[in-house]
Amino acid sequence: MSKDDTSLVALSDITTALALLTRLPVKAGFDRSRQSVWAYPVTGAAMAACAGVIVALALAVGIAPAFAAGLWIATTTVLTGAMHEDGLADCADGFWGGWDPVRRLEIMKDSQIGTYGVLALVLSIGVRWASVWMLIEAQQWFWPLLAFEVLSRSAMPAIMHALPHARDTGLSKSQGRPTLNGALTGIGLAVLVAFFCVGFAVAKLLILGALVTAGIGALAQRKIGGQTGDVLGATQQVCLIAMLMVSAG
Repeated sequence: MSKDDTSLVALSDITTALALLTRLPVKAGFDRSRQSVWAYPVTGAAMAACAGVIVALALAVGIAPAFAAGLWIATTTVLTGAMHEDGLADCADGFWGGWDPVRRLEIMKDSQIGTYGVLALVLSIGVRWASVWMLIEAQQWFWPLLAFEVLSRSAMPAIMHALPHARDTGLSKSQGRPTLNGALTGIGLAVLVAFFCVGFAVAKLLILGALVTAGIGALAQRKIGGQTGDVLGATQQVCLIAMLMVSAG
C-alpha cells in the first residue's frame, strides 16, 4: 500500500470514528468500523478542542470559572449526543436493577431511565463540574482536560477487544470486535498525545485508566456476560471521572 493510500485509509478511519462517537457533521463509510477503533482517541481531541474554544471565549468575556466549567461539560455532552452519559445511566440501571443477565440487558435496552441511572448521572456531572471548575481556577485546565478526554476514549477499544458481545444486536455488535493491534494502537496514540499534554504524569493516568477499565470489564462480564455499547460509554465516563478526581486537587 502506498503512502497516499495509507493516508486515505487513516483519514477514513478518523472520519468513521467521528461519525460513530460524535454528532459532528462528517461523512463516513462504515465498512471499516472495526478497524477504526484506533482513532477513537481522536474524537476526544476533537471534543476537547471545541470545548476549549468555548471556555476560552467565556473566560475572556468575564464569565466565572464555575460557569465556564459548566460550558465545558455542556459542549462535550452536546457534541457526543450524550451517548457516553446514556451508557453510564443504562449500565447503572441494568447492573443493579436486574437479577440475572437477561433481565439486566432488557433494562439496559429500555429507553426509560430509572433511579440508579439518575443517580449515576447526577454524581457524574457533579464530580466532573467540580473537577473542571478547580482546574480552570488553577489556570491549568486545557492540556489536562485534553489528555483526559483522549485517554478515556482509548479504554473503549480495550473493552471491545477483551470482552465478547453480550447481545447479538446493538451498536457495539455492529462495529465488530477489534484486533489487539487496533486496540493497542489506539492506546499508544492516546498515551503519546497525553504525554505532550501532561508529561510524565501520563503514567499515573494510564495506570488509573487501566485499573478502572479492568474493573468495569470484570463487572460487565459478571453482570451480563460481556460488553455492549452502553458498557463502552460507561467505561469512558468512569475513566474520565477518575482522572479528573485525581488531578483536580
